[in-house]
Amino acid sequence: MVLSTTRRRPAPRHRHRRLVHPGAWWIWAAGTAAAALRTTNPLLLALIVASVAVVVANRRQAAPWARSFGGFFKLALVMVVFRVVMQMLFGARIGDHVLFTLPTVVLPAWAAGVNLGGAVTVELLLAAVYSSLQLATVLICFGAVNSLCSPYRLLRSLPAVLYEAGVVVTVALAFAPQTVMAVGKVREARRLRGRPTKGMRGWQGMAMPVLERALEQSVALAASMDSRGYGRRGDLSVRARRGVALATALGLLLICVGVYALLDVSAPRLLSLPLLAVGAAALALGLFSKGRHSLRTRYRADPWRAAEWATSACGLAALGLMIVAATNDAAVLSPPTFPLAWPTLALLPVAATAVVLLPAWCTPPPPGILGVVHDADTGTPAPAGSPEPASAPDGVAA
Repeated sequence: MVLSTTRRRPAPRHRHRRLVHPGAWWIWAAGTAAAALRTTNPLLLALIVASVAVVVANRRQAAPWARSFGGFFKLALVMVVFRVVMQMLFGARIGDHVLFTLPTVVLPAWAAGVNLGGAVTVELLLAAVYSSLQLATVLICFGAVNSLCSPYRLLRSLPAVLYEAGVVVTVALAFAPQTVMAVGKVREARRLRGRPTKGMRGWQGMAMPVLERALEQSVALAASMDSRGYGRRGDLSVRARRGVALATALGLLLICVGVYALLDVSAPRLLSLPLLAVGAAALALGLFSKGRHSLRTRYRADPWRAAEWATSACGLAALGLMIVAATNDAAVLSPPTFPLAWPTLALLPVAATAVVLLPAWCTPPPPGILGVVHDADTGTPAPAGSPEPASAPDGVAA
């Protein structure tokens, strides 16, 4: 009798799914937003928005707060429309290509000579659209990072010395995703009860439940923070605590001034780098001094690997390419509106927008992507109707 043995086929190799460190996403978003602040070219801003949207579509998680990107996009469109309307009403009347004329209202002398209405020119509208698109792109960049990672995971990654300030910032950052989730739940409840969800009647009926839910979440958050002992000061003396606070505040102030001087084209370059160096040294001294006396345990911290380095490098590289492009050909980044000129593209700015797109492929996919159900073993899309695998807890690698 011959016994035959069968060898099991090895499982196909696949890319390990895990959550990218939230700090890497924030560095990527900050670099992308800073790159958008360097240009008013609508073509480049449109490419940045498209790149950010592709990254969000490929790397956001299957979580309710991950759907907040659409809300930020709509808010950006509203901001553009509002800016254009305000420019038509109060803007300076520049240019010769008149589209139409609004009724003019002459304001009193105490209004600094500002008049309502007047001739609306192409130059006036283009100036308003360019400047509003720049701010809208920055808003979309930070809306993307709110969809890519939970702010609570970022709070867990902060050093202990920044924990108190991090709690305040986290609560502020979580306001928009929580509001979007609350509006969706209240709207669904009203739809099931046969009550209106659109128009003025719908918004009037949803305003109070959304506010009540936000207050309940705030009270629950405060109670959970108090029960976990948040706000512990450690064993530093009063004099040492004041010195550390002064060094930290001075470092942050110098870094802000240095970053502003670096982003402002008219600021001297010799002012930005020294301030950044001194501010970083003061901030590091303050963090190190207080961090030694403030201990906090962390369960399964998010790893920082090659994907995190690549994501951070993409955001910083986009900013660097925009800075280099501004020194070589500033007319491409800021097309003139008076006199009129068509916006053009150049190699370096387009390369910067392409670098923004790279995290959609150089980062591991999250445990679950919106609209796609993955098989737990092979990483391939599962058949229709199959249950979705349980994703890893928020902040824990799969």
